[in-house]
Formats: sequence, structure tokens, C-alpha cells
Amino acid sequence: MSRAKEAAGRAAAELVRDGMTVGLGTGSTVHFTLERLAERMRTEKLALRGVPTSLDTERKARALGIPLVGLELVESIDLTLDGADEIDANFDMIKGGGGALLREKVVASLSRREVIVVDSSKVVERLGVRFALPVEVVPFARAAVSRRIAALGATWTVRMRDGREPALTDNGNEILDCRFAGGIACAAALERELDQIPGVVESGLFIGLAHVLLVGSDDGRVQTRER
Repeated sequence: MSRAKEAAGRAAAELVRDGMTVGLGTGSTVHFTLERLAERMRTEKLALRGVPTSLDTERKARALGIPLVGLELVESIDLTLDGADEIDANFDMIKGGGGALLREKVVASLSRREVIVVDSSKVVERLGVRFALPVEVVPFARAAVSRRIAALGATWTVRMRDGREPALTDNGNEILDCRFAGGIACAAALERELDQIPGVVESGLFIGLAHVLLVGSDDGRVQTRER
């Protein structure tokens, strides 16, 4: 799938226009987007400001020479280029496999257009059948939150780092990876329920935030879909 990811990631970079403020997503597919943006800056003198969604993306963008701006200095974002762990026909998504779900959702909410770049394996009929739903929680509240999530019919595991201790997000929180038997029947309803649990910082359900989907194939072709 690496060729498919590269094709989709590079295609997304072609949507950036001179002078844009661009949200820079997190993940393996977006890595190719960053590389192509850096190429365009060198060859086309493309000017842009990037808003990174994670410390990892910030490091990669700086290494490539992409100028960055803090979220506190922008009121809106012209275009965000990001990946997804799963996306369905309604453009509802599961994100957060890389642990950046909170920052990704904040940036997406400020974006005029959110472009999602994936390979074909990420396009699914129902969310949550194959990929667990990440839920970011305050460490203090993990036990209480996990009981509430179990009451919603899910099983969960704490995401670990090196198998020894809980992995922490860039915000210092933990992640519960949650599975629902048969997948998620109604993503919008589940998002509302999770948001009402004290101690939940954010869920990896992204509802109504994506506008354009770029799907890469192993033959290098990219299909564009719009909501």
C-alpha cells in the first residue's frame, strides 16, 4: 500500500495555493504530502503557513523547511490535509491511530476545507469493524471513564508504549482503544454519548468534518470524492 499512500499524499499537496494557511495532519500518508509541499516550495516558490496537528508533524515539517505558525495566531485555516484510519460513505471517520486526535479535531474544526488522504484499505462500509476507536482520557479519570465506556457495550484496552507503560498523547493524556461488537452502528450518536462522559477529552470519531476524499491505488491512480 505504500505506493497508494504516496500517490494520495502527493496529490493532496497539489491542492495548496500560494499564500494559504494549511493544516498539516499526522500519519504515514501525510508524510508524502509534506515532502511534496517542500518540493513545491523549492521549485514553484510556493508560499504557505503550516499549522501542525502533532509534535511529530511539527518536527517533520521543520526538517523539510516548511514554515509553521501556532494555532493561537490564526483565526481560520484555508485547507487541512490529513489522513484517516477509517472513513465511510458518509465521510464519517475514525482517527487517532497516531495519537493526535484532539489536535487534529481542533484544526479540522477551524478549516474551510478538510481533505482526507487514504489508501483504499481505509474506506469501509461500517466504522469500527476492523479498527478500534481511540478515546483520549485524563489519566486521573481512566477507571471511571472505562466503566462508562463498557456500559456502552465496548471492550477497551489502554494504549501502551513499548508494552510497559501507558502511551501519552502530546497533551499528556492516555488513550483507550475501544471495540464495539459488529462495529459502530451510529457514529454521530456514539460521539455525543462519549462527549458527555466526564474525563473524556476527545474521541476519535470525526463527524461532518471532511469535505474531500483522495483515495490512492496501488497502480498510482488517485480517485477524488466530494461530500
